[in-house]
Amino acid sequence: MDDRHDDCESLQSYLQLDASGRKSCFAEFLRTLKDLHKAGNADRARHWAARAVSPLLDYSSLMALRRFVPADSSDHQPQARRLAILGGPTTLQLRQLIELFLAGEGIAVEVYEADYGLFRQEILSDGSGLDTFAPEIVFLAIDARDVRHFPPIDAQESFVERLADVEIGAWHQLWERARSRWNATIIQNNFAIGPHSFFGHFASRHPGSREHYLARLNRLLAQKAPGSVILHDLNSLAAEAGASGWFDPRFYYEYKMPCGPDCLPTYAHSVAALLRAHLGRSKKVLALDLDNTLWGGVVGDLGAGGIKLGQGSGEGEAFLAFQQFAKDLAHRGIILAVCSKNDPDKAREPFEKRADMVLRLSDISAFVANWDNKADNLRMIANRLAVNLDSIVLVDDNAAERALVRRFAPEVAVPDLPDDPAGYIAAVARHRYFEMTSFTQEDRARSRFYADNAQREALQNEAPDLETFLRSLKMSMSVEPVTDLNIERTTQLVNKSNQFNLTTRRYSLAEVRQISTSPEWRTRTFSLRDQLGDNGLISVLLLSRRGKDLVELCRAERCNRLLGTFMPTAKNGMVSDLYGRLGFSMSGSDGETTLWELLVGNSLAPLPHCIHRETPHG
Repeated sequence: MDDRHDDCESLQSYLQLDASGRKSCFAEFLRTLKDLHKAGNADRARHWAARAVSPLLDYSSLMALRRFVPADSSDHQPQARRLAILGGPTTLQLRQLIELFLAGEGIAVEVYEADYGLFRQEILSDGSGLDTFAPEIVFLAIDARDVRHFPPIDAQESFVERLADVEIGAWHQLWERARSRWNATIIQNNFAIGPHSFFGHFASRHPGSREHYLARLNRLLAQKAPGSVILHDLNSLAAEAGASGWFDPRFYYEYKMPCGPDCLPTYAHSVAALLRAHLGRSKKVLALDLDNTLWGGVVGDLGAGGIKLGQGSGEGEAFLAFQQFAKDLAHRGIILAVCSKNDPDKAREPFEKRADMVLRLSDISAFVANWDNKADNLRMIANRLAVNLDSIVLVDDNAAERALVRRFAPEVAVPDLPDDPAGYIAAVARHRYFEMTSFTQEDRARSRFYADNAQREALQNEAPDLETFLRSLKMSMSVEPVTDLNIERTTQLVNKSNQFNLTTRRYSLAEVRQISTSPEWRTRTFSLRDQLGDNGLISVLLLSRRGKDLVELCRAERCNRLLGTFMPTAKNGMVSDLYGRLGFSMSGSDGETTLWELLVGNSLAPLPHCIHRETPHG
């Protein structure tokens, strides 16, 4: 018992540290993992190793952790997603690291890896290994070497334009095959543009140069790729990593590797982050400390006028830049919160009194400033925003606070911060917490939604009872099928919803599109607004016909029963009794999954509600 406790404490202590502290302790961490594994505790070793996976580790350290997180530990799990990785260059090391990063996120995948350079044959040939595997997601790990034809250097603009259209048409053939054959989502690299052009600086202007042509193809990919294709911006990634490391020719000539080995973790983590976003697992909340995080100094000591912020000093400008970074995230749908050890009135002063603050109180959806421990305060924020702890990223300049949260709220993501605030943006951005695959109207308005919810909460506290409160909101609901206008938001909601999801089944955009046009399915979306604001599209029903049973629209479709399934997960316990509360009866169970039915007849009365249904337009 004591040995197990000591092992756990040693492993936990390692995970509390910033990357600089972990580096000196990594060898001891590995020894403890080996001891656990030798003692027959392979599952515990895997758990701790997966928690230690980080994009801040180098290639060798990540591969050392991988020994405790075998790839087959994710295969054949009920919710494992079928991922195919097809490359022009070799993909072995890339695949291993992608698997490891996904394991670190708790995402189970079953992976099919094609042989070197055979991605076209795998997709286009009936009976190929890929055809048998029937992937849900296909990652095309291609690069500029997989462009079929380049223009001659003396080519005119018109010729280059036609050649580029033919090239994009060939990729479109692969996309369409994957969609029609397996209904698969494609994640595809664009083309990294290398250094050392023999045209020099004139390359960007000459249509026949390799660099100009690849840039043209990248623009066309962005413009013409359909919704079933997610682009992975390899060109930007290579620029971020640095040309000398990424395009090191030795490793391609000898091993056909896609980039230098030092860049492989960056590459794999970037792909894993995009997969995480596609599966609805990106972070939702950025929780911000205040003193020495949003401004320099302690506002309780210096007052709002004494803190370092604004133009005129490098440090003050760095804090402003980080505030702008947070505000830009809020504009694209990330929820901002404050989590500060501070007197609440003092904490608000800079927002209220400093005109040069980029962030305002109206940008903050949950403001928590007190002297309690931050792990508990983050739980308060999660409850207030109705999100899970694993949706939150905490940015805090204090290493001791970071360690405390990592220990007592390990679900929260806590990036290291450097001493210099000029490095804050890069420190957060390198983790790719907030990766996205679409951008909807609801994303743009999310911060306003949460501000409106705060007003609703205040009204509820003032109302004498729940029904009075609900009626005072004057809610209005529009109900529509899934259409081209709302399909991206529908897919996003299905994949991001956890607590209010009865099955937590995930569907790709291509799958939702197929369902929306199938005669065997009916779809409904629900958009809600009230006197405080427009909530946008908030709920989705995907309803399948089974003989004389139709899941919804029962009387209109002359159906006998309405059937439902509840599949429990770690996050949807709050709707475990929803069917019972709606009048359904349990009709069966196969283990944890329960089946429910509601007999439909003319005597079935609608449940009472306080929502007016709008008449459809047209």
